[in-house]
Amino acid sequence: MTNQELKNYKRVLEAKRKELLPTSADREEIQIEKAADEFDQLQLAMNRELAIATLDREASLLRSVEAAIARIERGGFGTCLLCEEDIPEKRLKALPWAAYCVPCQEMLDQQKADGQLDEEHEDAFAMA
Repeated sequence: MTNQELKNYKRVLEAKRKELLPTSADREEIQIEKAADEFDQLQLAMNRELAIATLDREASLLRSVEAAIARIERGGFGTCLLCEEDIPEKRLKALPWAAYCVPCQEMLDQQKADGQLDEEHEDAFAMA
């Protein structure tokens, strides 16, 4: 991969990182509020759960983006963390934070679905 391509990927990743950085408005959505009506209380709880799930997903994506930026800086960007083969350019253009080639990602997803791999261990792979 050329230096110019790496700079382009880094620019895209840094823009995504900036987009994902949490704001105080994000945290306001998870505040516990009291409502007099039981239905309103249930609606607030559901909204809070949705906000927490969204923040969790965005935090995970932010970790992946930051790990990809680190791989650019150390020289491992574009190489699958498991099989050490090149990640296809088409995949990197779609997901510049991809840490694995498609076959390895599918294997990890299957292991996760089977309960053999939790998100903490998957994140550890991505940070490598």
